[in-house]
Formats: sequence, C-alpha cells, structure tokens
Amino acid sequence: MATSPPFPTYPPGPHGPVLLRHPHWWQRRWVRYGALITLLALSGLVILALVRRQTGTEGFLVGLGLAVLPVPWLIAAFRWLDRVEPGPWRNLVFAFAWGACAAALIAIVANSFATKWIATATADPAGADTLGATVIAPIVEESAKAAAVLLVFLFRRRDFTGVVDGVVIAGITATGFAFTENILYLGTAFGADQVSGGPGIASVTAATFFVRIVMSPFAHPLFTTLTGLGFGFAAFSAERQRARRVLLPLGGLLLAMSMHAFWNGSSTFGEFGFFAVYGGFMVPVFGLLTWLAIWTRQRELRTVRAELPAYVLAGWLGPAEPLALGSMRARRTARDYARHHGGRPAARAVAQYEAYATSLAFLRHRGRKGKAGADFVVRERELLDELWQRRDAARPALEYAARVAPQVRPMYAAPVPAPTAYGPGYGYPAVPYSAYNPYQY
Repeated sequence: MATSPPFPTYPPGPHGPVLLRHPHWWQRRWVRYGALITLLALSGLVILALVRRQTGTEGFLVGLGLAVLPVPWLIAAFRWLDRVEPGPWRNLVFAFAWGACAAALIAIVANSFATKWIATATADPAGADTLGATVIAPIVEESAKAAAVLLVFLFRRRDFTGVVDGVVIAGITATGFAFTENILYLGTAFGADQVSGGPGIASVTAATFFVRIVMSPFAHPLFTTLTGLGFGFAAFSAERQRARRVLLPLGGLLLAMSMHAFWNGSSTFGEFGFFAVYGGFMVPVFGLLTWLAIWTRQRELRTVRAELPAYVLAGWLGPAEPLALGSMRARRTARDYARHHGGRPAARAVAQYEAYATSLAFLRHRGRKGKAGADFVVRERELLDELWQRRDAARPALEYAARVAPQVRPMYAAPVPAPTAYGPGYGYPAVPYSAYNPYQY
C-alpha cells in the first residue's frame, strides 16, 4: 500500500541536501528541563526556609494544613474547565510550582525590600505599609505570576491555543501562589495567637482563615485570570498581528494589577470598605468571568462539531464522530464503553483520541480564519496520524456514544475554500493514504 512520510521532506539546497545542525548544548531539552527544575527546587527550598523562619515550625505546620484545603477544589475547577482540550499535566505542574515557589519568592523579597526602602526614605512606616500593599504588591505579584503564563505561551505554544488555556494556566499559577501566601499569613496569625493567648473563634487564626480560605480563596486566581485572558486572546491572533499579540497580554496584566490593588486597598475605604468591595465588585466580577469561561468552553464544543465533518468527508473520521466529540456527555460515555470492553488501555486511547480530534478541530478553525501558523500542514498531519493509530479503540466507542447519548443538533462545515498559502492540507483535509480506502483495514 502506498503511504507518504508523516512529515514533509525538505527540498535539497542548491549544493545538495540541506544538513540540519545539531542544537547547542544549552538548546537541548534535558538541559532546559534540568535548569528549570533546579530553579524551582532552589526557589522552593528558599521560600520554605523564609516562611518557616517567620512563622516558626508549629505555625508553619498549622498554616500548611489550613492553606492546602482550597487547593484541590480550585485545581479541580480549572481541570473541569479544561476538559474539552485538556492540556498536559506537566504544564499544570510547572504553573503550580512556579506560583508556589518562584513567584512567591520574588514577591516576598521584592515586597519586603521595596517597603523597607520606602519607609526609610519617607520616615513613615505606616504609609510605607499602605503603599506597599496597594501599589508595590500588586505590581510585583502579578508580574511574577504572569511570568509563568508567558513561559508556557512562548515555549509550549502548541498547548496554548486560546482563552481557556490562558485562564487555566493563569489560575493554576495563582493557586500555587495563594497556597504559599496563605501558609505565611495563617502561620503568622497562629504565632500571634500563641503570644497573646487568643483562643477559639475570635482568634486571629480563625479570622484569617475565614477571610482568606472561606470568603476569598478565588482572589488570586481571579486577578491572574485577567492576565491569562490577555494571553488567550493573543494566542488566537494571527502571527502577523504582532502589536495585538503584545498589547493584549499587557492589557490583561494591567487589569490584573488594578483589580489586585483595588482589593488590597479595600481596608482603607472605611469600616465596611472590605465588605463593600467584596460584595459589590469581587463577587460580580468572579461571576462574570466564570460565565465567560463556561461560555468559551461551550463555544469550543460548537467549534468541534462545526470543523470535524470535513474530515468525515476525507475518510479520516466516522460519520457519527463529530456529533459525539462535540458533547462532553457523549465523550464520557465513549470512555466508559471502551473501559468496559477493552479495559483501561482502551479508555486511555479513546481519551487521547478525543483530545487529538479537538486539537485538530481548533487547528482547522484557526486555519480557516487565516490565523494558523506556518506549520499548519505539518501539525495537521501529526494529529491525523495520532487519530489513525487509535481508531480501532475509539471508533466503535464514539459510534456507540453518538447513539445512546442525548443528541445534539449536527452542524456542518462551511464550503471548503480553495487551497491557500498554508498548502493543500488547508483547503481540504490532508489524505496522506490516498491509495487505499481508510475504512478497509
């Protein structure tokens, strides 16, 4: 049977075949990974020593036990939001570690230095503390957290394709940052109670726990989500729109800093300033962003249903697959069917098939909008090959799910445009195995 190579071959140069250079040692993947892990590990050790020094061992353990409570819920919420096209766990682990270690260390050192410098320069410690909380802290902390989103945006570009990816990476980073910060605040409060003997519900620890863990565990994720939105919209911009790709993240970062400063300054607005800002501003903004995130998730499912029928016509997908892949309930039904008939390996193959098919739909959507990168054809071929390798496990499961899951009105792709600069794989889905029927195997 005739096949074609999974990647395009490079044409020979004027003096013969082009020889690819080996990367320098600092460009090798294991070097970059090793440097990053070392940086995060050292940051974690330093932040651990700093927090323990300020809270004491007992205060650190109490703060750790209380601060960890909202973390699983926040991570689960962001993973639920990311279920349409789940990003790899390594990106989430990096984001959380960066927020908890590197960003927290930068914030503690920079905030402390800036506040002490202002207090010395102005001879006004109280004013320096207020200025540090309302101006310095928002700038330093949001910039430190935004660095994680920027790194994923630059070096994991294939995993960062839209608004949901930006929200998830930003939210996980902020969750890690808030985790470390809560250890510090709760441990310090516990130490103050130990000195003053303030037990029970009226203690400083209880009040800190209520404000930071019960009322506002979403505060830091909410701020940094605005930065993630900026990067998410930038990710959907065409590569030639350089100004847009720079200004959107900067605009999101400025909004995050402003909201953070407004929240930190609420205690200076009078006796009930904190509750007024919380009820009149924070909760509505939280609700608005939650609605936006859920709406974006539903829009992604509509994109899947609209773009994948083109690959049905090309023979890559079964007729019922776009319908099943565009419904989260049908996807879950397909995984359950595969697990029941083929065990965990089959269920894992179906889950991977769903993820690759979703990435393929998003890639085609960007290409149809003229916003795909120069590697459109290569990436499309990679995704199609991944689907082809898992078709035996996924196709029966998705066909079953399309029959038994609640039906969603099918959507059909727009007329296929003529091939463009992206190559023949853009105008019509690539069919690399054209010499034989893809259903005869």
